[in-house]
Amino acid sequence: MHIVFFADQHAESLGGAQVSMRLQRKYLERAGHTVTIVAPRMHAARGGQHGVADPGYVDLPSIPITADREYAMTWPGRRTDRFLDQALTRRPPVDLVHVQADFWGAFIGHRFAHRHGIPAVHTMHNRVDVGIAAVTPLHRPVLGALNLWRRTALRGIGVQPRGADGWAYLAGIAAESRAVTAPSGHFAHRLEQHGVFGSVDVIWNGIDDEVREQVLAAALPQGPGAERAPGRPRFIWLGRMSPEKRLLPFLEAVVASDVDADIEVVGGGAQLRAAERIAARAGRPRIRFAGRIGYADVLARIAAADAVVQTSIGFETQGMTPFEAATLGTPTVVSDPDIASELRGGLWAVPSAVDEPGRVAALADTLRIAAADIAAGRAPEPDPQVAADFRQSSRTAAMLEVYGRAIGG
Repeated sequence: MHIVFFADQHAESLGGAQVSMRLQRKYLERAGHTVTIVAPRMHAARGGQHGVADPGYVDLPSIPITADREYAMTWPGRRTDRFLDQALTRRPPVDLVHVQADFWGAFIGHRFAHRHGIPAVHTMHNRVDVGIAAVTPLHRPVLGALNLWRRTALRGIGVQPRGADGWAYLAGIAAESRAVTAPSGHFAHRLEQHGVFGSVDVIWNGIDDEVREQVLAAALPQGPGAERAPGRPRFIWLGRMSPEKRLLPFLEAVVASDVDADIEVVGGGAQLRAAERIAARAGRPRIRFAGRIGYADVLARIAAADAVVQTSIGFETQGMTPFEAATLGTPTVVSDPDIASELRGGLWAVPSAVDEPGRVAALADTLRIAAADIAAGRAPEPDPQVAADFRQSSRTAAMLEVYGRAIGG
């Protein structure tokens, strides 16, 4: 079977969805299938394992949209359609389209599926309304413009809702899909509740089985349950440095907590300089910025930490780092109540608050509690069933069942 993924951003760029697509490709190909990933061409240097000549990538003509040139966009239209059709003549006939995009990648993917009469599966990775509201106060007109763009780009593809909110937008881009999947139960429920799709399959994004075993073997030579390495409590924050991820409130909470701990921040993005300024003004040498690092190194640092800190609220459709942490035996400080309920344990839940100062204060209090628990040897243990359910091999098996259903009509 030849499956074509469509993405908003190149699979070698930074982001949880990109990590997930690379893993999906690896395990699908291991199962004997062919995978092609269609996305805008990157303008920054690639950090992944696949080279420029990798035949599994179709890089569409694009323009950079961020100052660091990490992310790009491709305009959906007839010129892109022609380029894509020509590029795919060099690959086997396509059996299934799997759209894993929310913007131009979704438009391009569904136009391709409709044009060629190929069944489509759509994975929802993005809570569009919350994400846009986090980065602009003009989110309502922006959503209105997005819905207009969606109706124009997907004219004649399924029944396009006339609404102007985030749910109408998601319903429109999934309109002609044979199946829709979501990476968490809470997001799947919201999609069904708001009429995006009738029945949404829950398939978590996963962790590489082999890399997990290698990391655990290196990090825990004495086996699970061994005593933690001596030293101050070690907290790690990982992700894209953008407003919806709430890195800056996290650092403000670290400063307010005055917790005696080592803090490591992994990732990159537009808020790096602002984050470094908060750390410098506070004069806290134990806040360390590790930058962008490879997948195996990320997992190794999660396994070595005493706790991961998850700070976004309402934005994540899954939130991969707490699940990766649970799979590696590391508990998490969790700000998002939806993620807390899905993890089923192994966490410190940050109490809800009505405003940002209250949320920062609540996070500071929780960091103090977590540090005390870690130092006293009473940190909570993650649910072992999460580790079993989060392996990529099991996620690929579940997705292949969805593919079979979609192809069967």
